[in-house]
Amino acid sequence: MTNPTTSMATPVTTTSARLHDALPVEQWEATGFPGRWVGGIAMVLGPPLMLAGALLRARFHFFYPDQLAAYERHPALVATAYGLFAAGSVLLWPAVAVVAARVGARSAGWGLWGGVLVMFGLFARAFHAGVDHLAFQLVRSQGVGPATEAVSAGYGAFHVFATLNLAILAGWVVLALGAWRTRVLGPVRAVALGLTSALPLGVLKGTTPVSLVALAGLCAALVPLGLALLCEAPRPRRTAVLRWVPLTLVTLGLMVLLGQAG
Repeated sequence: MTNPTTSMATPVTTTSARLHDALPVEQWEATGFPGRWVGGIAMVLGPPLMLAGALLRARFHFFYPDQLAAYERHPALVATAYGLFAAGSVLLWPAVAVVAARVGARSAGWGLWGGVLVMFGLFARAFHAGVDHLAFQLVRSQGVGPATEAVSAGYGAFHVFATLNLAILAGWVVLALGAWRTRVLGPVRAVALGLTSALPLGVLKGTTPVSLVALAGLCAALVPLGLALLCEAPRPRRTAVLRWVPLTLVTLGLMVLLGQAG
């Protein structure tokens, strides 16, 4: 008599093997989650996106009343600037995860605390980006005056993410020290990574010269490391790339459409 368990398990195994052959995923090994491809691409894209967003809003004064007024006069430009900055900040999480894993493989403490602090800081920045978006929608619906009054009334209000402000500042320093001590980064690029701690935080913050220095340091630290990760052997087959790229683009497109649908 045929074993029903065996006969049912065979198609599953075969389907899984075929799917793996069609869309192969490299073993994580020393890079850890989410792997060198996601982490490397995030390192290459995230910091330049943040820098581009900061440059687009650089001509407007730093504090929130001027940022709201700038949105009223140039809504597309300011929305694009904030969108690029937020997208780059979100892309930093896989980049930081891979850097922390590489540091942690040689020094668990530095990798753990550097990665945890920076990640919590990125959550806080995502929260700030959501508040920025709401404030800009108030400008559209109510006008810049009422929107400014609303932001002023709630600007100092307590929220859970305020407790993560120190993580935003300290996390990059801890991660940079860990990367230098473990030789994941050389001294110059480790200092450049640590400069990210100078990036201003909070709601509706514009661009200052310090912002540009901090983001230039982030680019100098992570972009070369990301390119090095992507160039490491083994490289994916061309057929795998031709399958993964359109699948990724279609997935992103569906996510955008579903997100707009509510």
